[in-house]
Amino acid sequence: MKIGVIVPLNSYKEEFKKLRELGIGVCQFNTWNNSAELTEELALDVKAEAEKQGIEISAVWRGWSGPAAWNFTEGPITLGLVPEAYRADRIYDLKVGSDFAKALGVKRIITHMGFLPENFTDSLFPDVVSAIKEVAEYCLANGQELLFETGQETPITLLRTIEAVGTGNLGINLDPANLIMYGKANPVDALDVFGKYVMELHGKDGVYPTNGSELGAEKKIGDGKVDFKALLTTLNSIGFNGNIIIEREISGEEQIRDILFAKEYFENILEAI
Repeated sequence: MKIGVIVPLNSYKEEFKKLRELGIGVCQFNTWNNSAELTEELALDVKAEAEKQGIEISAVWRGWSGPAAWNFTEGPITLGLVPEAYRADRIYDLKVGSDFAKALGVKRIITHMGFLPENFTDSLFPDVVSAIKEVAEYCLANGQELLFETGQETPITLLRTIEAVGTGNLGINLDPANLIMYGKANPVDALDVFGKYVMELHGKDGVYPTNGSELGAEKKIGDGKVDFKALLTTLNSIGFNGNIIIEREISGEEQIRDILFAKEYFENILEAI
């Protein structure tokens, strides 16, 4: 397992240089940019800069257009491919992201699909499955895997959706903090349900929600509820060979300090397993 971070498109040159200085050689590339901005020319420039700095891009984390409320109230009607009002535009955004990743030479696309229907007899479920399948088949034609980032659904709902889509190129970007912050599952136990599909891992920590409207808080690695030693030991035992991508959703010098702390934290665990 390699240890990396998330790099945003809007500051990639500075971020790649910073990673080299910090001794980090892998990243997930994040873009919520308008699809019109994701040109092949830009992708080739990003690719050249990454190669110049010796940075491997393991996956493209692709956002989408329209509103996004990261809570339990507006979240279900604004996030991912679930809300019908934004679905067509977001399918297009993800397809453009796939083409952008292809130009980068990257074979994994990650996104939040939204609050997937828990009840598979829900009339919404077939339409959501169809939308995901359209994107997955497009990625498949580009020689890519499409990864669900965890958080907004229970593990069994995610497993059921992957099985229903059935394109053979689906996987999971496991964000253990999200499973906790959304109150959906203990991430170690979740591996019993969907462990074989985990291809990438976010190194992020957090705590459970304490009310019905707001997510639990993100925390510095080690200060939350994720048992990373148990999680990484279990992932290792089932053959996980992806990357640990540190995510700390703050900014400035504190973010850099916390990332370096997390890097050492994970290195110590990996040495012991």
